Amino acid sequence: MNAYIRLVDGLSRLAGAFAILLLLAAVLVVTQMVLVRYLLNGSTVWQTEFVTYALIAATFIGSPYVLLYKGHVNVDLLQNMAGRRARLMMRLLAGLLSIVFCALLAWSGWMHFHEAWTDGWTTDTVWKLPLWIPLLPLPLGIGLLVLQYIAEIMKLWEAPG
Repeated sequence: MNAYIRLVDGLSRLAGAFAILLLLAAVLVVTQMVLVRYLLNGSTVWQTEFVTYALIAATFIGSPYVLLYKGHVNVDLLQNMAGRRARLMMRLLAGLLSIVFCALLAWSGWMHFHEAWTDGWTTDTVWKLPLWIPLLPLPLGIGLLVLQYIAEIMKLWEAPG
């Protein structure tokens, strides 16, 4: 049990670091785009699309890291007022419902990714980016989020309150 938690926590930290790199890449590309457009008076072809996909990918891939460090929005008024057992039950129920929702989202994202991969879909822009690339972060990030929710539920049994 502890090995699973350590492995998933480590993967979530790695995903968080990758999300930060995606954000940094987006900032650098926006800077390059501004320089090319306004200082060199050139055209930009791929930059806007890259930044959009990088920010979306960072959101999905970084989501397990956010859960690991409890960085998500949490309305905990009822939890704080409840006793230890009720608080444990609320967290367990929230975790289980989240696993179901995220597993369905990861599955549908995987199906969409697979269809784009096998059918050779590309974007309708000049760049013609293969669509499997921007579609992969959804099943990957949300799939890892499911694993992190499982780890968080496992941690409930170890935590004193």
